[in-house]
Amino acid sequence: MADFGKHKGIEAPTGPILHCKGWGQEAALRMLMNNLDARVGENPRERIVYGGRGRAARSWPAYDKIVESLLDLENDETLLIQSGKPVGIFKTQTHAPRVLIANANLVGKWATLEDFDRLEKKGLTMFGQMTAGSWIYIGSQGVIQGTFETLAALAAKHFGGTMRGKLYVSAGLGGMGAAQPLAAKMLDGVALIAEADGQRIQRRIDSGYLDVGYDSIEQAVNDALTATKESKSISLGVHCHANELLQYLSERHIIPDVLSDQTAAHDPLMGYIPDELSATDAQVLRHQDPTTYLQMARCSIAQHVRNLLILQKAGALTFDYGNNIRREAFDQGVTDAFEIPGYVPAYIRDLFNAGKGPFRWAVLSGQADEIYKLDALALEMFGDNPLLSRWFTLAQKYIHFQGLPARIAYMGLGERDRFALKVNEWVAQGVLSAPVVFGRDHHDTGSVASPYRETEAMQDGSDAIADWPILNALLNTASGAHWVSFHHGGGTGIGYALHAGAVVVADGSEDSAGRLSRVLFNDPGIGVIRHADAGYDLAQETLARHHERMRAPFVGPQTNIPID
Repeated sequence: MADFGKHKGIEAPTGPILHCKGWGQEAALRMLMNNLDARVGENPRERIVYGGRGRAARSWPAYDKIVESLLDLENDETLLIQSGKPVGIFKTQTHAPRVLIANANLVGKWATLEDFDRLEKKGLTMFGQMTAGSWIYIGSQGVIQGTFETLAALAAKHFGGTMRGKLYVSAGLGGMGAAQPLAAKMLDGVALIAEADGQRIQRRIDSGYLDVGYDSIEQAVNDALTATKESKSISLGVHCHANELLQYLSERHIIPDVLSDQTAAHDPLMGYIPDELSATDAQVLRHQDPTTYLQMARCSIAQHVRNLLILQKAGALTFDYGNNIRREAFDQGVTDAFEIPGYVPAYIRDLFNAGKGPFRWAVLSGQADEIYKLDALALEMFGDNPLLSRWFTLAQKYIHFQGLPARIAYMGLGERDRFALKVNEWVAQGVLSAPVVFGRDHHDTGSVASPYRETEAMQDGSDAIADWPILNALLNTASGAHWVSFHHGGGTGIGYALHAGAVVVADGSEDSAGRLSRVLFNDPGIGVIRHADAGYDLAQETLARHHERMRAPFVGPQTNIPID
């Protein structure tokens, strides 16, 4: 425990040596520590990983107990984590998950930000975001492909398949937003991103996600327009509030080709800096007077959406990127906020219908060359997918590893399990020097109920039905994932989302082969069934192709049900 008990300079151990009693426990320990690596997490000193206040553990004493529990956990035991705090270890069975996690879940009437803040102050709960509290965050390299896929779909729909000569304007360079400038650049476009915290701009330059930073809006805009005119691919960040940049563009009738936002507006207290405050002043006020801070933040958010609408009406292709900014503005009187479409129904839903989503893996060896071996394997297996092939080529060129080397790819139903089983063989054969962790963002085909993001505008009206993520967590537990999580509020904030996560480890054993086969098929499989049940033709076609491994006894809404 002395080797793992430090709270500063945390780095996951690497290599083939076990510190725990099994690789399920070891992988959980390493990924927890990787979340809190300063190269990965946004503010490890406060255990904040990303998304405003998405934490990996509730307190440092809780973190210590989690680490101690994982080091001592037997291969037929399961550790329970209640909102970032270990609360029990039970004898289960060898094929059961080693860890089960629940974060920030509240009974419906109490599922408000105000009640959550009250309970968090009492030390009773913790916001886990999506992959922070489920220990599978991999830094900006985790969200980058989702942003790449979104902008690629947008470019295919509106610009003939490329962002070349197009200007993408947005805001936010936190753990999620940092992917925006690089994704636009990878698709040959120009990105101009506003960020109110100057330190974040420098951090993104250092990590390779941003090319140039500015303090002058005028200079940043001029350089962006020049690059667009010359069809250069470049990413620019400007130190200002979103409203400052948007108002500057509007006043000068400069209309971006594409417009969005990825500030952490879903958490206005911890994730959004009001227009009147610097990042430093915001940090002081949010702790001294949270009520005033919230009022200021929500006023700025409302103006932010008004500015987005002005530019949208002037011709900018505008979309909401899933941070609940429209709802926050609507509640402040911006009644036309939802004229801005959400990105999932606009660009991503067909991927979900095919069982595709942000599948990811990390090599516990810590060796970057092993990621490149896996890149080559993925290209060998799925090289007939042009976008996926392009992604791997560009990822090797542009993506800087953060903490444990990792990769992400939008693989679909029947692809994830095949790939992982081959990796498991490689671990057994010694082609890879240590096990590989497979997980995903909670933002996936069947793991989320979020009416302002993943399940927005479902064609059967089932946006708010939360049975699906619950069934997803239960199914992944029954299938033998090494750890399973169920969270409230990630992505769009408290009261607006319920979602599940699952992680499984390829350690070269027959036990892992069985887990990988079951989990990595069943997990996207329930997403296909969820969308087939909602009536999507593509999902029903996907389901039909895989009928030997999953069956849907009944597909489609049932109406006019008699009530006994």
